[in-house]
Amino acid sequence: MDFGLLSIIIGLMGGLGLFLYGMKLMGDGLENVAGDKMKVFFEKITSNPAKGIITGAIVTAIIQSSSATTVMVVGFVNAGLMNLYQAAGVIMGANIGTTITTQIISFSLDGIIPIFVAIGAAMVLFSKKEKIKEIGYIILGFGILFFGMDLMKETMSPLAKSDLFKNLIISLEGSKMLGILVGMIMTAVIQSSSASTGILVALSGTGALPIGVAIPILFGSNIGTCVTALISSVGTQKTAKKAALIHLFFNVIGTGIFIPIIPFLTATVIKMNPGDITRQIANAHTIFNIGNTLIMIPFTKCLVLLVNKLIPGEDDTEKFGTKYIDERLLETPVIAVGQSMKEIVRMAKKAKENLNIAMEAFENSDEALVKKVYENEKLINLLENEITAFLVKLSNTDLAQEQQNTIISMFHAVNDIERIGDHAKNISELATERINRKLVVSDQAMKELKYMYNYTIDAVRTSVASFKENDIKKAEATLKIEENIDILEEKYRTRHIKRLSDGECSAYSGTVFLDIISNFERIGDHSTNIAEYVINK
Repeated sequence: MDFGLLSIIIGLMGGLGLFLYGMKLMGDGLENVAGDKMKVFFEKITSNPAKGIITGAIVTAIIQSSSATTVMVVGFVNAGLMNLYQAAGVIMGANIGTTITTQIISFSLDGIIPIFVAIGAAMVLFSKKEKIKEIGYIILGFGILFFGMDLMKETMSPLAKSDLFKNLIISLEGSKMLGILVGMIMTAVIQSSSASTGILVALSGTGALPIGVAIPILFGSNIGTCVTALISSVGTQKTAKKAALIHLFFNVIGTGIFIPIIPFLTATVIKMNPGDITRQIANAHTIFNIGNTLIMIPFTKCLVLLVNKLIPGEDDTEKFGTKYIDERLLETPVIAVGQSMKEIVRMAKKAKENLNIAMEAFENSDEALVKKVYENEKLINLLENEITAFLVKLSNTDLAQEQQNTIISMFHAVNDIERIGDHAKNISELATERINRKLVVSDQAMKELKYMYNYTIDAVRTSVASFKENDIKKAEATLKIEENIDILEEKYRTRHIKRLSDGECSAYSGTVFLDIISNFERIGDHSTNIAEYVINK
């Protein structure tokens, strides 16, 4: 291989590496600074495509990756948390959001970039405040991104004098479809349309790439970025596959619409920024994605109908397991934290429901309800395993310290909720004992059990609410409820022992009663543990 060509390849790889690393640093910093605000964006999505577009654009501008946003959308759709109409809107918005990166890198900031690196590094290395560090990562990433751009530009400058490269450019000028194909392949390999566009901007800065060639490649890169979502949809539900196809069709149809008007688009961006091809590329990218979105919004339902025709039928099997979490959400850890909280609350509600069913089964000697408890317990155990496995992976992503602390609390909360489920199962087993042995429980004993149960179920409800809402007042209220449970447990134990000695109930019935109030007391303890994770944050 020619040494000059090898030098260009090595330099391009190094510059691209710096570019991608800087973009990741900047994206992760923005994501961590945005924090819970990102979760709010997704929670407000409705079937109105306009709101989905705004959400997709904002989230992609924050995480600096339309591919990550689209993969996350596939995850949401796969989990049944987003329908195809909502997904279509977010995907359109993601295409707009990714133009922000192109606009940023199109400005010439060579003289001041070292200042950004110096300031960013100083903030990361010397600041003790987590928020300041995250802002430092944003500034540092911004600087490194531009260093990567400069390295790519410098490395590729000899191409402008290469006869081989000039002939390649001539062939691309003569065939728009070939340019689109080059953009598709380049982006499919790199798995980042922002990186592909970065290469175009760097190459155009050397004077080697005319705008008329760059625009078809830009179109192709928009199609190539769909590969990430298509790969992500492998092994998912039908609806998730449809979401990935919507992404593909949106970009393919948009490219088809814009191909005939490439000369007009070229003339427009040249007029907007004469003599500055990097700005011309950025503006062409923005006009294409915004224009494509405006054209396609009225046809959102047609896109959905098209993918439904190609992949007919609905997912008729409900997944037995997690509902809100999906490994694709790990692309955006902040969102994944919020979804994990939803899944834990769902698990807690199932454990609370099981406690309610178990008590009803004991009170009414109902075997059908006992079976229901066992069915729910299987789900609770499965949720514990799947949530824990997801949290392990989530803890290894790049998150702010506050969110890492939240994940640690989640680990403990999941364990405590699972133990509450176990105690509910214990009570159902005692219900079976009562049924099989035809045990008689006195009215007074049953009255005491129901009274203590009301406090216990209230402790579970309040502790979970405090954890979900990070509400210290509700957490403190849980501790007070648990104190009452302890008092009742001791009081009723003493009173029941007296009933036993007075011969008011059988020894076996007495043991069952004491076991139930002991389970109530342990449930109160686990509820307290959950509340204390909130208090001790």
